[in-house]
Amino acid sequence: MKKKILSILMVGIMGMSLAACGGSGDTATANNNQTGSNSEAADNKEAAGGTDTASGSEAGNAGTDNGSAASGDNVNISVILKTTASEYWGYVLAGAKAYSDENPNVNVEIQGAASETSYDEQLNIIETNLAAGKFDGFVIAPLQADMVTSKIAGSKQPIIAVDTKIDAPEVLSFVGTGNEEAAQAGGKAAVEAAKAAGFTELNAIAITGVQGDSTAEARLAGYKAGIEEAGGTFLEGEIQYADAVADKAFASMEAIIQNHPDGVAMIVCNNDDMAIAAARAAKGNEAYAKTIFCGFDGIQSACQAILADEETMSVAQNAYDMGYKAVEACVKAVKGEAIEEFIDSGSKIVNKDNAQEQLDTLKSQLGK
Repeated sequence: MKKKILSILMVGIMGMSLAACGGSGDTATANNNQTGSNSEAADNKEAAGGTDTASGSEAGNAGTDNGSAASGDNVNISVILKTTASEYWGYVLAGAKAYSDENPNVNVEIQGAASETSYDEQLNIIETNLAAGKFDGFVIAPLQADMVTSKIAGSKQPIIAVDTKIDAPEVLSFVGTGNEEAAQAGGKAAVEAAKAAGFTELNAIAITGVQGDSTAEARLAGYKAGIEEAGGTFLEGEIQYADAVADKAFASMEAIIQNHPDGVAMIVCNNDDMAIAAARAAKGNEAYAKTIFCGFDGIQSACQAILADEETMSVAQNAYDMGYKAVEACVKAVKGEAIEEFIDSGSKIVNKDNAQEQLDTLKSQLGK
């Protein structure tokens, strides 16, 4: 009986200590390495709660084995994105924070590299957070999946891959878009739009991201399959690698115009920033007046560009749900609950018919 009373007293004292440390805080942090010129990144930072440290990290279940966190305990999750300096990743960030907001015992710290080519910076963040001893689980969107595999080798905490797969036994689940299947649908839609625009020679050229990146390669494979299935021709030998950034996509489009002065039916891109930049590079060129510019992500700028006839269509990911479901899966894994190896966050084709509806949805997700 005395032992039972002592146990009750100890639990009470521990509970008071946790409360004093702010253990039930629900704030999230965004990485400080955002460029000041990117207003969207600043908005995303605001959506993530600025740069406040996750208040429960001191009192969390640091270093616990998978399944050791009991229901009701504080759970500390490190979310490491490719970058926080883009609109797309702002939705992933907002979804991750939304799960934390809805579950006060889940503390989420969100970080990302300055850009999608800041490989070493992201690897340093991963290495630092793994060694910190304050996180119960990790959600990682890898810039270089093979390099991340070596960094997480032997980790005992649950790891969830988001947006891009990580082929490692430590990774319990991948949360994201079925990139190849989604791009395949986009390729089919692009061909149908090109036919409707009057093209008879249905050639397509891709402007993509970083060569060798698994997500970029999956989207290329999907575009190729969808275009050819719908009766088009994917010019595989003319793929333009533009590192997923607008300025390089603009230059790539200029090269395409030089090589194809009579026009090309379709330009399919790895993201919307590149599709918009490519369309801008072709603006005013009569040979490209009806060219179909297909992007990927379905972000606000894409919806606005589609409504303004500055982009034709986009394969929209559900980035908000991606962030939300990734944190949800990680928390379940920390608590020892079963999770699926692949959690599809969904996708759809956005064109002029539904761009306004998509735009309204995205604004609501960011609260603006």
